[in-house]
Amino acid sequence: MAAGLRSRFEVLKERARLHGDEAQHEQTDKWSNRDLIPLPPSRRTWGWFHFFGFWTLSSLNIANWQTPSSFLTQGLSVPQAMAVIVVGRALISAFATLIAWCGLKWHIGFTVQNRFTWGMRASYIPLLQRILLNFIWNAVQCWNGGRLAAVCMTAIWPSYAKMRNFLPESLPTTGDQFVGFIVFWVLSTPLLWIPPEKFKIPFLFTSIYSALGMLAMMIWALSTAGGVGPLLHTGATLPQGSQWNISWLLMSGINQTIGNVAAGITNGSDFSRYARGWRAYVIGTITSGWVTGVLVCLVGLVTTSAAQKIYGEIYWNPPDLLMMMMQNGDGSSAARAGVFFLAFGFGLTSMFENICGNAVAGGIDLAGLWPHYINIRRGAIITFVAAWVVQPWQLVNRAVTFIQVLSSFSVFLSPMIGLMATDFYLLRGRKVRLSHLYSGSSSSYWYWNGINWRAIVAWICGWAPTIGGLIATVNQDTNVPRGVFQLYFMAFFIGFFTSGFVFFVLNKLFPVGGMGEYDEVDAYGTFTTKEAEKLGVIPVEFQTEAYDSGEPSLAKETFEKKE
Repeated sequence: MAAGLRSRFEVLKERARLHGDEAQHEQTDKWSNRDLIPLPPSRRTWGWFHFFGFWTLSSLNIANWQTPSSFLTQGLSVPQAMAVIVVGRALISAFATLIAWCGLKWHIGFTVQNRFTWGMRASYIPLLQRILLNFIWNAVQCWNGGRLAAVCMTAIWPSYAKMRNFLPESLPTTGDQFVGFIVFWVLSTPLLWIPPEKFKIPFLFTSIYSALGMLAMMIWALSTAGGVGPLLHTGATLPQGSQWNISWLLMSGINQTIGNVAAGITNGSDFSRYARGWRAYVIGTITSGWVTGVLVCLVGLVTTSAAQKIYGEIYWNPPDLLMMMMQNGDGSSAARAGVFFLAFGFGLTSMFENICGNAVAGGIDLAGLWPHYINIRRGAIITFVAAWVVQPWQLVNRAVTFIQVLSSFSVFLSPMIGLMATDFYLLRGRKVRLSHLYSGSSSSYWYWNGINWRAIVAWICGWAPTIGGLIATVNQDTNVPRGVFQLYFMAFFIGFFTSGFVFFVLNKLFPVGGMGEYDEVDAYGTFTTKEAEKLGVIPVEFQTEAYDSGEPSLAKETFEKKE
């Protein structure tokens, strides 16, 4: 009987195991599968509009709409708040392009990119952090999206908002919120089956629908209010007793703006590797990541200001404003219809932002842990199902402090970004040996037992100066030295430059082999003929001829080593 169970287990294990097309270099082993290898030209389908749509997800959303609110609350004027946003979004585009360039040139993602910096085994350190963030943020996004689903259902069935709470009082949520979460989660699930190569249509539909919805909401508010409200004319009003002047608040605002999307910057190469060319990425990033991002903040500010004139209160959160627009479901059928289409637009953006930015990104990261059994789709499904384990209703409604910690996680991410940039540009001269990223202990990126201790030391040096400010902020502890907060207000820049500098120095003092080396042959069929010529790499068609000839050659040697 035991032998029979073992036999059945082996059959199931083999069925679960991933198998790639060896003819397309899609080897599946401890370090590689179809979704981890350098992408071949046939899978690089993203043009400029794909990246426009990709960045639209982080622009046409509730979080970006609400961005000015935090700066005005701190005491900045409207022009100062918008200046912070303009500068912050510009720096986001710059840092994103800086990190994504490895994916544009070598067509590898974040999971593999970290192997040449951290070492084959130590690369799990940034990988596990990203997986944790993907699990939690996916759950939180589903919960927030559920609020928009609840607005849509209230617009259709006004009695929904007055639903009897069928949940135990011990749960920090209500029945209508929980049902909204379930509806949002279920409707999002089919999107997990769309491969990243096919994202163009969802990007196109989401961008156009959401943009038109936001503009319509602003036009309605301005028309109903007869102009902008008093919020738009807010001047600089520092809270009484504040120990910070305008300069420090501006610095803190820029740091906060970049830090909010640091996770997306970190794994930028996961998506840039799908680009047909570098121009597509740069154009899409600037037009949407920067320009559209700024415009959405302005639209949110104008709409909120006009709504203040209408209702006498400030509603920064769109679901709250939408409920007010239809009088919590008691409004006219026309009002409810308008609110439904507006909420649907916000919900659509939240849905696809979550799928792309958390579920798919989580799938890529999980594939790096178990390449034999997990690809992007399976990893995305695991990430999405994990929302039920995370229980976001507990986090959002109870653990406000925990959410603050997550929002400040850039304290740990910016040093990683500094390591990646320093290693790729300054130490390696943008040259990477692709075959060694998938070869384990025989790799020049194995370092000491698969660990590059230089990266670990440099990473710790990056967040050590700012972790005190994070702890004090979360605990709302004002009895700490002023300098602790000043360092925290510059956490992203301190982490980036400190870790980068320390890593550079350590590599000069304790040099490693393989710096600046790259494969002279295209072992994975990664490059077009034009790309191979520019890189000085033997294209795939010439490799095959050299291999079949039986003569000793570098191409044959590389193929045999890869196998």
